[in-house]
Amino acid sequence: MPGEAVLAALGTSSQGLDEAEASRRLAQGANVLEARRVSWFHVLVRQFASPLQGLLVAAAAMSFATGDQLNATIIVVILLGSALLGFVNEFRAEKTAADLHERISHTVVVVRGGAERQVPVRELVPGDIIRVGLGAIIPADARVLESVGLETDEGVLTGESAAVEKSAAPVAPGPNGAAPALAELTGTILMGTVVHAGSARAVVTATGPDTEFGRIAAGLAQGLPETTFQRGLKEFSLMLLWVGVFLTAGILIINLLLQRPFLDSVLFSLAIAVGITPQLLPAVVSTSLAAGSRLLAKRGVLVKRLLAIEDLGNLDVLVTDKTGTLTEGRIGFEEAVPSAAADSQQLTELAMLCCEVDPCAPGASGEGQNPVDAALWEAFPHLPATLAGRTRISLRPFDHETRTMETVVAAGPAGGGPVRILKGAPEAVLDACTGVTEADRAALDALFRRGARVVAVASSHQLPGAHDAAGPLALAGYLSFIDRPKADARASLARLDGLGVDVRIATGDNALVAEHVVSVLKMRPGAVLTGTEIEAMDEAALAAAVPGARVFARVSPEQKAQIVGILRRSHSVGFLGDGVNDALALNRADVGISVDSATDVAKDAADVVLLEKDLGVLADGVMGGRRIFANTIKYLLMGTSSNFGNMFSAAAASAFLTFLPMLPGQILLNNLLYDSSQLAIPTDKVDREQLRKPAHWDIAGIRRFMIAFGPISSLFDFATFGLMLWVFQAAPEEFRAGWFVESLATQTLIVFVIRTRRIPFLRSRASAALTLSVLAVVAIGAVLPYTPIGALIGFWPLPADFFLALVGMVLLYLVLVETAKHFYYRAEDARAAREAPARAEARRAARLSVLHHGRARVHRRAVPFLVHTGKPRFRRPPGHGVAAGRR
Repeated sequence: MPGEAVLAALGTSSQGLDEAEASRRLAQGANVLEARRVSWFHVLVRQFASPLQGLLVAAAAMSFATGDQLNATIIVVILLGSALLGFVNEFRAEKTAADLHERISHTVVVVRGGAERQVPVRELVPGDIIRVGLGAIIPADARVLESVGLETDEGVLTGESAAVEKSAAPVAPGPNGAAPALAELTGTILMGTVVHAGSARAVVTATGPDTEFGRIAAGLAQGLPETTFQRGLKEFSLMLLWVGVFLTAGILIINLLLQRPFLDSVLFSLAIAVGITPQLLPAVVSTSLAAGSRLLAKRGVLVKRLLAIEDLGNLDVLVTDKTGTLTEGRIGFEEAVPSAAADSQQLTELAMLCCEVDPCAPGASGEGQNPVDAALWEAFPHLPATLAGRTRISLRPFDHETRTMETVVAAGPAGGGPVRILKGAPEAVLDACTGVTEADRAALDALFRRGARVVAVASSHQLPGAHDAAGPLALAGYLSFIDRPKADARASLARLDGLGVDVRIATGDNALVAEHVVSVLKMRPGAVLTGTEIEAMDEAALAAAVPGARVFARVSPEQKAQIVGILRRSHSVGFLGDGVNDALALNRADVGISVDSATDVAKDAADVVLLEKDLGVLADGVMGGRRIFANTIKYLLMGTSSNFGNMFSAAAASAFLTFLPMLPGQILLNNLLYDSSQLAIPTDKVDREQLRKPAHWDIAGIRRFMIAFGPISSLFDFATFGLMLWVFQAAPEEFRAGWFVESLATQTLIVFVIRTRRIPFLRSRASAALTLSVLAVVAIGAVLPYTPIGALIGFWPLPADFFLALVGMVLLYLVLVETAKHFYYRAEDARAAREAPARAEARRAARLSVLHHGRARVHRRAVPFLVHTGKPRFRRPPGHGVAAGRR
């Protein structure tokens, strides 16, 4: 249909809907897609996904079948309690992720009642008139009414990588009046696609689930790529699996050789296997990440993907743009510097005529334009009225490859013929001009040296014909804009430097401007690489030059991505950017970081969104990530050392005792209480020295820790065995109660020593929540043998003398572990110093392997702002929405 007919069919006009009608239509359905919601059922099912837990459920069923209903009931109750703890914490974590995702806002320019304004995309309704430009994600299906060089990337819907040209022309129907194929809808822009070039005004025809994207969204779901953190957890789980398999098999064989009942032997072996496994590890990790994300959100850091918090903590290189991060980000017009061929009035008029929004159009405003054009409109609000008699003939929007935009404007009332205007980066404009003098170049150099952002303007009255090249351009002059360094930028850089994060600048500005900012902020010295120099280098030369460079100036989107890729070979790299030209690099980095005011494509490509474009806020995020990783490692070190020691003790005791040292239900209850006390670990404090540099997974180090401290735990278990057998002459029920209390006390209280490399209680104190939870669990364990529950699971009350001996053993145990910790970490530091080069090379090889196999992150989602609730689900292929291959 022609555009006018479309407007009539939708009950709207070129002036847009009025607010009352828009509200009425919005009541019929918001512009959102229902992604997979946070499902309590799926989270609950995950709690029983462990093969060991499945075996225990089967063993409990066997117990019921053989008449041992009490033992079966105890096992089932404890398994359900463990699952409930994990469920509550993981469900809260998923809800936190969904809630944070909802806080990332996206807006679109809409015409309502004849006036343009920005509204949240979820409030779009059919009949709304929208304006979209370069880098915008199309928020709904819409019919093009006017377009200027419009091209969209529809790969998310069609799979085609080439951009599609769009126009307002109607599309002919297919054979027999059939609707055209999706790829043939050249007059329609579709939800989830990205504006590759140009701009347009369009009328919304469908929103939410009624769009083409909404109809096929379920088929676009993909799994997120595995992160370094997930790979570390997987390796750790495999290590424990093998330890558990060998222990379980050995214990089962020993018990069968001693001719103990088969079912009891199987249950005991399985309980040992579960006992060595940190069952609540997913819950502890989820709780840590969720608690960290909530804390970061209060500080202005929104995490779209919880596991990105750990990656954020691992950063050791940050590549950032300059504008708004190191500078104030508020570009203000400073002065017009005309050439000899023009004056200031002519220069500013030419610059205004070559803006994204046509100043000659009725009701035009500077809202929604790029920062440079918006600053120009703000500085000269009277100019659009004086240019009203002119008519724009054509416009080539700004292009990140050519770094220019171009327009042709018809003659004004005074005549003079049409004029061609070129505006953009000075180097690109000067290359297209003739008659540029040394004075012109000196004036530009002076502007750059004082840190100004410069836009050059050139014009010509000779227009390109059908077969002729465009006529020569004459330089009209320069417009200088100023974006001053932030007052607190130096302090923020110092904080990041103290955290071991090396900051590099990648900017589209001139090298002299970037060097001026580096000088003012007193950043570390380093080489400067320009886009032209990068273009001339082969891969080997570029790989050698990038690590030593501090500033990358006048770089294209592909070059930014190249730089990030090279740095990733030996570093964990974050990229901070907010423009469409940053999307490819955001996608390529270990952690993509954007800001709430960024373009839709940049926010979509990022893992983390900052509510303030401030490196100080980012430093908080880095510290938060390191704190979470440190607390997760605490839980793993505790679980592997104390659990391994206790289970080794059980295995050894079962070989020489005439009875089982602890019943399966008692082992599971011990494990449940222990894990419950550790759920407060995410709230624990972390020593400052642990936050100063990135930490990495070291499975071999965890294994050494387990082997070093596990036997110390076993030593005190054996002392307890001797105490119960030879001093108290304990019966099996009393023996089990005594070992249960001692085992629970030692493996929970040890957290105060394990959690820090400092002297505990004196130089490093645990959080109040962790202290209370540990002491509460120890108290529950001590009281349990005197309760009906204790009697039900097979415990007898303990003599008072036992607790006097227990206090002495626990104190001696903590002192011995603290002493061993001192020697252990001294040996580890010496080992780290010897192995540092080899480890760095191993990490580099691992990263290269990941990069080689194409496991760099891809876009998380095509239209995140349209999803009402749930975790990120819809994503685009790598490079989507970026002018890749344009050259």
